[in-house]
Amino acid sequence: MPDAADLVESFPSYFPLLVTLSVVAAVLLAARWYFARREAKFGTHNNFSRPIVMLTLLAFSLVAVIIALPLENATKDQLLGLFGLVLTGIIGLSSTTFVANAMGGFMIRSIASFHSGDFVRVGDTFGRVSARGLFHTEIQTEDRDLTTLPNLYLVTNPVTVVRNSGTIISASVSLGYDVHQGTVEPLLLEAARKSDLEDPFVRVMELGDFSVVYRVAGLLTEVKQLVSRRSQLQVNVLNTLHNAGIEILSPSAMMQRPLKDGQQIMPRSSPLPVEVAVKDDVPEERIFDKAEEAETVERLGFQRDEYVKEKGELEKKLGSLADEERATAEKRIQFLETEIVRLDAHRAALAGKAEEKAE
Repeated sequence: MPDAADLVESFPSYFPLLVTLSVVAAVLLAARWYFARREAKFGTHNNFSRPIVMLTLLAFSLVAVIIALPLENATKDQLLGLFGLVLTGIIGLSSTTFVANAMGGFMIRSIASFHSGDFVRVGDTFGRVSARGLFHTEIQTEDRDLTTLPNLYLVTNPVTVVRNSGTIISASVSLGYDVHQGTVEPLLLEAARKSDLEDPFVRVMELGDFSVVYRVAGLLTEVKQLVSRRSQLQVNVLNTLHNAGIEILSPSAMMQRPLKDGQQIMPRSSPLPVEVAVKDDVPEERIFDKAEEAETVERLGFQRDEYVKEKGELEKKLGSLADEERATAEKRIQFLETEIVRLDAHRAALAGKAEEKAE
């Protein structure tokens, strides 16, 4: 057992280690406090930098502690070499998942093919992007559920992104050969116009053994209503054809059940204006609530960055401006400062609502 005198004599050799541990602990706690405060203010959406910064700080902290140990230089070199081998082994073993997903996250950010709130389709998954992270991307589906996809999956599979400027939606229907194409096309165009689609068109997709497959389509500029407008288009096609006395049924059905001569299979006229009822119902606000909030937070963040950039440029030019131009620039700076505060408050409020819903 070392006595008190030996401990006092050896204390100076441990002093660098104690200082290093104190600095490392302070840096890690400061980093955690900063990210916790940022998440509390702006929410956890698209927190891309936190895992990178924390992993980097942790690696440098371990190296600093090894260097500060009161050991011989040869022993320190061996420990550093061992740490390097362990780190290399971890990266090598997890390269197919951990590192690959991280590189996928960097690639997605650099390409910027989609943003929060965009409609995307990856394989069998369709929905709106609700969060983008370093290792994964979260998609809110049409059932309001959240699907987490690894970034490696996104970069190795085709990703279809619905353009914000508009997309083509369509509906297909098969009709018998006894219905003339010149009769069908105007009715389908009428159904598309009732669905508020721009530049509608009709195409004949297939000449089957018993029926002709028609496809009616049009441009939808309000892409946030994509789900409800698809349903609305199909409802309008159904009602328009039935109201015109055209049955939507392949003639082969005549072989499956006995029908009276000339009997048509379609519902009687509905007493309710179905098109109006469907049009007024917009379920996307409930289905994609988290994706909508993520898109709003990201858009406000971009706008805030633009204001901060403009404010910095004006402040640099103040010294070289004349009196009138200087006064105008100062008013603009005050306006930008007010807008930055307002945007921060708006983002904080949205983040608070999102956290409350998550709980």
